[in-house]
Amino acid sequence: MPAKPRLHSPEDDLAFMRSIVEGGGGGGVPMTLAVCYLAGGLLYGLQCLFHIGQVFGVIRWPDLANLLFVVGITGTFLAILTWAILRDRKTGAGNRGPLASRVTSAAFSASGMANSAVVIVFAVGAWRDQDFAVWLYYAAIVFALQAAAWYVAWMLKKKGWMLAVALGGWVAAVALGVLVRQPIAYLGVCTAALFLLFALPGWVLYRDARKAAGPKAD
Repeated sequence: MPAKPRLHSPEDDLAFMRSIVEGGGGGGVPMTLAVCYLAGGLLYGLQCLFHIGQVFGVIRWPDLANLLFVVGITGTFLAILTWAILRDRKTGAGNRGPLASRVTSAAFSASGMANSAVVIVFAVGAWRDQDFAVWLYYAAIVFALQAAAWYVAWMLKKKGWMLAVALGGWVAAVALGVLVRQPIAYLGVCTAALFLLFALPGWVLYRDARKAAGPKAD
């Protein structure tokens, strides 16, 4: 006599859905996302400190040296980001792992795509109006978009530090938008936000990415 098929209880269905979202194995945090935050926060935080030094007269370099430093910051960031992207493609990290992690990565990728449009809008506006303050609004929008992405991450993973970063990004966005005509205060807020809301979360993500990669991380 054939055995009766086992009926699934609501608890079984919930456990199944939970296993889909959380995943059953390793992986989950693409190195690209982690490096983008860690390197971006450290490098551009350093650039803000450089500009603060210029404001207070501590740094008095020739114009060409100043330009090379700023270009070098962006060049270094792009080089590190390229390495991380190639590494993710080699390991396939972006296509595996828990669904929640992949959705989180998608949210940050969408935020990055929106950032690229914002760059063009504010750059053109600042050049057309000959008003550098228009360009400074760009940073406020970046932090607002990142706050939204971190909020999505918190909704999916319920990690308290992600909510803290989301709220911090919201506060930083508002503060930067209000302080565009006050360069010293603006630079101070931007520097703190880059280290605390980009570099620090980036380090956490980087640590998780290496842990997920296991002994082959190097």
